[in-house]
Amino acid sequence: MSAITLPLKNKISPEQLFMISGLLVNGGNYLYNLVLGRILGPEKFADAAILITFLLVLSFVAMTFQLVTAKFSVIFEGTVFETFISNTYKKASIVGVVLGIIVILFSSELQDFFKTISSNMFVVFGIGVPFYFLMSVNRGIFQGKKELNSLSVTYQLEMMSRLLITFGLLFFFQIDSSLLISFGILGSFLFGLFPFKLKKFSFSKLIKLESTKSKMVRNFFIITAFYELTQIIINNSDILLVKHYFNSYEAGLYASLALIGRVVYFVAWMFVMLLLPAVVQLKKEGKSTVPILLKYVSYIAAIAIAIVLGCALFPNLIIQMLFGDGYLEIAPLLWKYALATGIFAVSNIFAYYYLSLDNYVPVVFSGIFGMLQILLVVLFHNSLEQVVHVQIIAMCILLFVQLFFFSLKNLKGFNFIS
Repeated sequence: MSAITLPLKNKISPEQLFMISGLLVNGGNYLYNLVLGRILGPEKFADAAILITFLLVLSFVAMTFQLVTAKFSVIFEGTVFETFISNTYKKASIVGVVLGIIVILFSSELQDFFKTISSNMFVVFGIGVPFYFLMSVNRGIFQGKKELNSLSVTYQLEMMSRLLITFGLLFFFQIDSSLLISFGILGSFLFGLFPFKLKKFSFSKLIKLESTKSKMVRNFFIITAFYELTQIIINNSDILLVKHYFNSYEAGLYASLALIGRVVYFVAWMFVMLLLPAVVQLKKEGKSTVPILLKYVSYIAAIAIAIVLGCALFPNLIIQMLFGDGYLEIAPLLWKYALATGIFAVSNIFAYYYLSLDNYVPVVFSGIFGMLQILLVVLFHNSLEQVVHVQIIAMCILLFVQLFFFSLKNLKGFNFIS
């Protein structure tokens, strides 16, 4: 057996292994959502979708810490790196505890706004928030240091534990499904902490970075936090607003539509994980970063086109296979939602690229069009179809602006490695 696996390891790079692992993780997360949709039906799945959306929102907030950690894990070395990591863990813990307490305190208000059956699911979710932030910093170290095997393990443990705990609880206990799902999410946060680099985590040391380095970290953190906020708005505001404006049945249908249509975004996420440290490293070495951007853009564009075509040609088949006949009503909108998500995924690669280079103008673009999307959905929500159409409009304009900015930089001869 070892004679077989050794040549295989020599042929497959760590990046390729991470991509394979990422596909498995995304596949597992997809299976989790699909089985929930089939078991619960549209109305109960609407409540589950709120928890899943909260999980996505949390992942984007915590991604700020992960990206900051990843970037400066490439730049900082030695004692500076150790100090940076220790301080980042402390700050992530504080933010996680504060946000968790806020979710718990406002659980009743969240129940009223989103029209969920229970408020307890938000309480359980809030308890898990601090653990997710610690997990994200830990992942940032692995990402920046290109310890992709350890990075893969944390994602796999989170995914597999969520599957096993959630469906185990649903099988053995006949109580509020949304509460059981929240316990499954909490458990997955704990498992996702492993492997954890305890030696880099100390609350007792009060060592500060040099002012120049501290300013670098602070500036990048602020702009990354702003950008992740735009990601939250663009990726999740539609589901939250639909849950508010429409009844549970329609909200459940829309949640299934969003889940299928977002395949391309989840695939693009794997490329983003590899793009940021690669761009930072190339910049550090004084090499051109444009070729790697164009390579990843071409990958995402090809995947997006394939998914949109598949959704356009076989919408009923896809809906029946993934969710069942109870969701067929949403089939005509499938390719349109996939189109909106695909356009966003491509424009998102440009934004993360410039974020890696400390160029924050595209981040502002994302913020503007994220707010535009919310405004359009608030103003135009007479039907689910109208909600999807306004998102296509907003994302098309965003991609055009990002492409125009990229072209303008090239035409004017700007130096992309500085």
